[in-house]
Amino acid sequence: MRVLLAASGSVAALKVPQLADFLVRADHEVQIIVTESADKFLECEAKVPLNVRVWRDADEWTTWQKRGDPVLHIELRKWADVLVLAPLSANTLAKITIGLCDNLLTNVARAWDYNHCWLVLAPAMNTYMWESDITRAQMQQVSSRHNVRVVPPVSKTLICGDIGVGAMADVQEIVACVNGLNHTA
Repeated sequence: MRVLLAASGSVAALKVPQLADFLVRADHEVQIIVTESADKFLECEAKVPLNVRVWRDADEWTTWQKRGDPVLHIELRKWADVLVLAPLSANTLAKITIGLCDNLLTNVARAWDYNHCWLVLAPAMNTYMWESDITRAQMQQVSSRHNVRVVPPVSKTLICGDIGVGAMADVQEIVACVNGLNHTA
């Protein structure tokens, strides 16, 4: 399958190169979207497989020059069979819940075809954020859409030192979820 791996601003973005590598090893074509916030946690190109393209918000504007040119977020939406939001931060969850489109990732999510393509969510956030009633309501709203799968966060000692649920699931669990999807939604 063609997998669009989208990383939002969580320290779990450090796992994106490993996740991309595992997806490629599982014979998926992979492209990556890295938000500005996620980019603060990694130097992505130095670590991802050579055949994986990394896209950033600025690419939305450098790939489009004039009327009639392809629009990047639409082209990525057309290309992908599955959109994997890993890590999915609380901020990006809130944005996609209400349809806010202020970066490349959220533009792709807004244009996403839930009737024919898969969306995999791998949340990662502090325990207090994960256990918030707001997060619960937003996860319920987004996950109730057709062809959405959630790989829930796990409990461990978080980077901040807190202990609890909120860490992104293991990359092998996320890959297993993708591998288990039907090729056509």
